[in-house]
Amino acid sequence: MNKVLVLGAGQLARMMDLAGTPLNLNTKAFDVRIDEVVHPLVNEYKFGDLQSGIEQADVITSEFEHISHDVLEQCEASGKLLPTSTAIKIGGDRRLEKSLLESCNVANAKHKVIANHEDFTNAIEQLQLPIIFKSALEGYDGKGQWRLKDISQAESIWTDMEEFVAGAKTSVPQGIIAEQMVPFDREVSIVGARNSKGEIAVYPITENHHTNGVLSVSLAMPVPTKLQEQAFEVFSKLAEKLDYVGVLAIEFFQVGDTLLVNEIAPRVHNSGHWTQQGCDTCQFENHLRAICGLPLGNTELIRPTAMINILGQDSVPEAVLAMPGVAIHWYNKEKRNGRKMGHINVCGNNEQELADKLSQLAEILDPLAFEDIKEFATMLQARVN
Repeated sequence: MNKVLVLGAGQLARMMDLAGTPLNLNTKAFDVRIDEVVHPLVNEYKFGDLQSGIEQADVITSEFEHISHDVLEQCEASGKLLPTSTAIKIGGDRRLEKSLLESCNVANAKHKVIANHEDFTNAIEQLQLPIIFKSALEGYDGKGQWRLKDISQAESIWTDMEEFVAGAKTSVPQGIIAEQMVPFDREVSIVGARNSKGEIAVYPITENHHTNGVLSVSLAMPVPTKLQEQAFEVFSKLAEKLDYVGVLAIEFFQVGDTLLVNEIAPRVHNSGHWTQQGCDTCQFENHLRAICGLPLGNTELIRPTAMINILGQDSVPEAVLAMPGVAIHWYNKEKRNGRKMGHINVCGNNEQELADKLSQLAEILDPLAFEDIKEFATMLQARVN
């Protein structure tokens, strides 16, 4: 039995544990908030400190990228950490991420690194409005971002960013990346796995929709071969550059037939949750297979699938459970406004059936809690008809 230690004790560690149990894997999680190793499903069960967890583990991995460098170095020193601390740090720092993309000659939005007011002024002069400014560290779900659409907003935004950076409590100095806003057609992502032998298996491109900066729906349906090949090429370049082991997610802006990398995540990813019902082997199982030296599982789409995030709600109507081809995954969290509490996976035997089921769900779910689902369902109906 392989013993796996996950850095982080949230829902991704939980779903890794659920996926690993049938493979006879023993998974524990290091809760960075309390500096203790816990059970991924029942956090009240505790197993000592980080060093104890490292000693007992066969392999160490991570469910998120914003981890103290001291913790990463301690795990790296054991020789058990996969992916490497370098890959995890790159996923957590947009400055390192942009450097990686440039070194691999991977297309991404035009950008500038902001360290002071002079950099800020130069970025505005060299990039065209609108510009989006993103925190280099700990920015997610729309947080740590500022949009400059009119030059009259510039100094106000600079003041906000300066205060944000000054108040940062990160172990590495905070910073800002300025990006040319891309007039994209849609946002997509690819999730894939690479093992220590260099073997790669990627899932189909997923179309992502956001509500108030937070992912609300991910849609997996057959995609054009050339687009999938382009995403695979980018995945391979980055994974091989990093000598990556595990699951890696890459978010793109699609502009016509071209994909521009938005950001990367060195872990299992929200936009890959649909794989639990849409594939033979889900992303959580494939991550564990990769880091434990097991063969990678099949990543082909077996049926069109959509994932709907449940945000700030701890229940949904029972009628949802009565629908065939629908599965709910709860995260066992306390209810909080905007918090990711769980997700719903919806499957259809074909694209039309999936669109029909999403339309049915839109009528059942609370329109205030799932405000964009009806609009999304209507859009998908128009596309498949």
